[in-house]
Amino acid sequence: MSDDAFSNGIYCFALQYFWTCFMILFVRQNPLWGAANTPLVRWLPAEYEDGEREPKGWNRGRLHNGFQLPSPLEVSKKILRSSSKEEDDAYSHLLVEWGQYIDHDITFTPQSSGTAAFWTGVDCLTTCENIHPCFPIETGDITSDAQGCMPFHRSVPACYVSCGSDIGQALQRQQMNAITSFMDASLVYGHTPKLEFFLRDLSGLNGKLAVNDQFKDPKGRPYLPFVATLPSACLQDPQGERVECFSAGDSRVNEGLPLTCLHTLWLREHNRIAEALNCINGHWSPETIYQETRKIIGALHQIITMRDYVPKIIGSESFERYIGSYGGYDPTTDPSASNVFATAAFRFGHATISPILRRLNESFQEHEHFPHLRLHNTFFSPWRIVKEGGIEPILRGMIGTAATAVRADMMLTEELTERLVVLNVPQHLDLAALNLQRGRDHALPGYNDWRTFCGLKSIKTLEDFKEVVRDGRVAEKILEIYKHPDNIDIWLGGLVENLLPGSRTGPLFACLIGKQMKTLRDGDRFWWEAEGIFTMQQKAELLKGSLSRIICDNSDVREVSPDSFRFRKYPSGYISCDHIPSMNLESWREEKSQDLEQCGTPRKIKNGDFILSSTSGKLVAQYSCYHGFKLKGAAAIVCEGNQWSDQPPQCTGTVHNLFLSWICFITFVCNEYGMLSIGEGEMCWEYDSFCM
Repeated sequence: MSDDAFSNGIYCFALQYFWTCFMILFVRQNPLWGAANTPLVRWLPAEYEDGEREPKGWNRGRLHNGFQLPSPLEVSKKILRSSSKEEDDAYSHLLVEWGQYIDHDITFTPQSSGTAAFWTGVDCLTTCENIHPCFPIETGDITSDAQGCMPFHRSVPACYVSCGSDIGQALQRQQMNAITSFMDASLVYGHTPKLEFFLRDLSGLNGKLAVNDQFKDPKGRPYLPFVATLPSACLQDPQGERVECFSAGDSRVNEGLPLTCLHTLWLREHNRIAEALNCINGHWSPETIYQETRKIIGALHQIITMRDYVPKIIGSESFERYIGSYGGYDPTTDPSASNVFATAAFRFGHATISPILRRLNESFQEHEHFPHLRLHNTFFSPWRIVKEGGIEPILRGMIGTAATAVRADMMLTEELTERLVVLNVPQHLDLAALNLQRGRDHALPGYNDWRTFCGLKSIKTLEDFKEVVRDGRVAEKILEIYKHPDNIDIWLGGLVENLLPGSRTGPLFACLIGKQMKTLRDGDRFWWEAEGIFTMQQKAELLKGSLSRIICDNSDVREVSPDSFRFRKYPSGYISCDHIPSMNLESWREEKSQDLEQCGTPRKIKNGDFILSSTSGKLVAQYSCYHGFKLKGAAAIVCEGNQWSDQPPQCTGTVHNLFLSWICFITFVCNEYGMLSIGEGEMCWEYDSFCM
């Protein structure tokens, strides 16, 4: 174990050994890189109409390259909406759902509160006026909506403190990533100490996660716990008892049933591994079991994503070009999520979502009791899992259904452009229009600028555009609407490009996704392949892990494809779970040390726990308190002379001021005298209950 110990009682121990910090210290030299509640990084400068905070389209009538930008709703209706979709015969729908799931481990850009500046009280759900933070999308004659606009909340402005040479960026509005950008399974465990505390089963003293105490699946397997604040806003079965929103490490867990199923799998997998490690290492404390299990779960997320998912999305050639083989941790690489990745490139998957969620029985045929669902009937409906057969029918549907093919003339299903459900918003929204408006809100440069950034040919003429777009008619429509190639929004331009061989993205998105994945890997000193994180034997076992194995171990699905991301029409290509490789956790066996035999197991403390480590050749018990309690006494005791050097500390009931349950965001800028002043954008919310 690492020599790193407690620092002033902060809940960040054994830093080189466990993922336990929520905000800083992943990168020692640059502790804010990749941290939660920091700005999304910009790979190209922001483009605001006023140079600071007003997005393109804010000033109606403003011309760009001699033309007014089209309304995102106009673009959606004329270019992106599709009433029909084709199937992708290579990949399953599970590939699509994993993309959304892992995105929630990397980025979360919170939206501003529902009213504008406190002195006006304008409600963004009802106004059609551009007034911060409201940036409504004009409907014009595109729809019959009487209001004349679709509501849109601007993203929360991030704190950016700088009084040096970077004053220009400090004055510009930046957007925030509210979670760590590291691929660390934080969507399983939470992004704040308070949420992590809520999600743990601390009463069991077993290192497990908390489970639902009201419902179990038909075979007795656990579900996710419900949220703390009741009643919740999730939709209900009109004929049945209430089923509240589920709670997980990410507040978006209830957005769709497939996403909820994946969260459920990882809850069960954590508890399965924790139970096994407890049997193998009976001398481990509950905290050690929890942290070791979390470390394994994080590694599996990284392996499944980088080995099984990313090469299928960007293609093997782009993977080698932009990512390549692992060369070890690079402290000069900034692992922060980029604005263009979060806001445009990784939203390519919206075009691959099927309008139908298929629920299949044990023979991978339509379920006789639980029929297929239109997509809009799966939003915020956890009751369908509890009351309609558990997660298995949905898992089989994801495995046994082909993904939706990406075609320039068949982009987003009408389920997403006409029936998108968002909690607490009274009308259906258009996801395509929201994506385009979000790119403008974030001041992303246009499509051509990003092609230049990636070393690709800039589009000057219609003929240039037809060379890179899958359908020439679509290229004509886009230029007819945008008038000038430099005005094309990046998300649209990247989406319609010709797919690279063996990929599901065009050259631009392959470049941007590849560059981001490389920084996430190389800039993470806890990456599973990094030196000192796992032993060689443990790495060999981790490589046996797969999403197919996770499904087999944590559900009643008994037959799968060895690679569940690849589509196979049942029964061809399916094998019994008995033949899917599994990890041998014996590689994590740790013999009880002689010092521990002599000194005995350290005494457990109320409202806290300890982890054992070897520091300078001595056995050390490092104590920490659970969220809401403050450490009083020695944070670490040493095994010396066959006894512990001190009495264990206590955890008192005073809330530690480092872990407030309310998070406040204030925009800071430097004035002409180099002094900080508060700018537009002060707002607060209870972090773990906020949902995009």
